[in-house]
This record gives sequence, structure tokens and C-alpha cells, in this order.
Amino acid sequence: MPASPMLRYPALALLAYGLYALFLFLVQRQMLYPGRSVRVSGPPPAGIEPVAVISAAGRSEAWFMPPLKRKAGERRPLVIFFHGNGEVIDYLPEQAEGFREMGMGVLLVEYPGFGRAPGRTDEQSITATAVAAYDAALQREEVDPQRIVFFGRSLGGAAACALAARRPGAALILQSTFTSTRSFARGYLVPGFLVRDVFDNGAVLAAYRKPVLLFHGIRDTLVPPRHSRELQRLAPDARLVELSCGHNDCPPDWREFYRIIAGFLRDAGVLPER
Repeated sequence: MPASPMLRYPALALLAYGLYALFLFLVQRQMLYPGRSVRVSGPPPAGIEPVAVISAAGRSEAWFMPPLKRKAGERRPLVIFFHGNGEVIDYLPEQAEGFREMGMGVLLVEYPGFGRAPGRTDEQSITATAVAAYDAALQREEVDPQRIVFFGRSLGGAAACALAARRPGAALILQSTFTSTRSFARGYLVPGFLVRDVFDNGAVLAAYRKPVLLFHGIRDTLVPPRHSRELQRLAPDARLVELSCGHNDCPPDWREFYRIIAGFLRDAGVLPER
């Protein structure tokens, strides 16, 4: 006897939802890591040194931008810079120049599967690469191991948080960073347990005891500013600076952005007082 419409339609709706949820589960990493499709080639710009980063996830790459006007034998602060999910390290040297103008070295870290780096992209491989990049930086004579800063924007904030939970650093700077990828599941009408790469930044901030600086655009619709407000709530000593921008046009004023960072790093003891 055929099923009645009262039973058939809910069953079809449930089947359709199940297929939708399965589809999202299967393609979520393509959605989370669009920068894997960016094609690059050639060496880094002049004056930048490629650094091999070897971890359990395989071989990745970082670019080292040496500090400006460094004297022989002098150790300087270093910022380990993690980019967003639609970028590769080739996009970053000009943007990161503000750190060098403060007297810092910069290490731009590539994720597995991005740019020139082979491998699988997931939370585990990104975390392993971040830790290996840190360990490689400690071997450099230019780097003061007591003054290493972690910086990340958007997805890069998750890499910076993962590193901060596993290695000591002097300070943490997050730009347009989310609390956890599970917080986005609701927008797709699926339960959070289907998220494969969680990146629980909120848990890291709740346990972190070093200085924290948060930036977020008040017009950010991709990662709404409530994420950084929640991160600040979890880390009460964190400073939150809200900027007049969205997600991909942030910061609106690079000079002011780096002025704020320089003041924060002086207060954190990373940079000398004027």
C-alpha cells in the first residue's frame, strides 16, 4: 500500500536535508580554503629568504623578511605572520613592511596545499606547519626568542591561536578572526558537529595569558564583529580595536593600523620605549 502524502513529504524533505548536509560535509574544505586554487611561481622578491618548513604534515615554505638596519650579532623581535584563507604569502611582503619599519623581522608562513606548498590542507596540517615554522625561526641568529609575536588575520588568526596554544610567544595579534568555525554552521542550517576543522580560537583565548590585540571591521559581513567581541570577553585583558571597514578592505588606514600595533608592542615589552 503506497505511503500517504502525510508521510511521503516529510520523508522526502528529510532525505533532501540529509543529502544537503552530506554535500556540505564533503565540500566544506573547498569552501574553507579557497586560496588553494591560487597559482604562483618563481622565487620570492629580492631581499626575502625562502625557508623550508618540515613537519609531520610534510614540507611547506615560509619567507623570511630580515629586520631593517640590523647590526651584526644583534637579535631582534620577530612576527610570525599567517594570512587569510583566500591568500598566499606572495601577497604579503608589502603589507608586512610595517613590522620591519618597527625594527622587527617577519616570517610569512604558507599553509600546506597553498601556493608552492604541496600537501593536504586541514586543521592538523596547518597547526603542524605553524609549530614547525616557529621552531625553525628559533634557529635564526637574527631572532630574539623572548620577543616573538604571533599575527594572523581571518583564517590566519586560527593558525596564530593554534601556535599560541603550543609555543611561547610575547604577544598575539588577531585581525578579523572568528571564535570557531562551528559558529558558522548555523548559517548553513547544519549542526556544528559536522564541521571537520574546528579551530576553537575561543578556547585558546580563554587560557592565554600574554598580551592580546584584536582588530575587527564593524562592517565585516563575512566574519561579523561579534566574533572579536566574544574573543575579548573570553580574554578580558585583550584590547579590541574596531575599524571602519569590512573583511577584505581592512584595515582602512595602514599607517594608523601599524601605529596602534607599535604602541601595543611597546606596552608588551616587545619594542623599546621611545
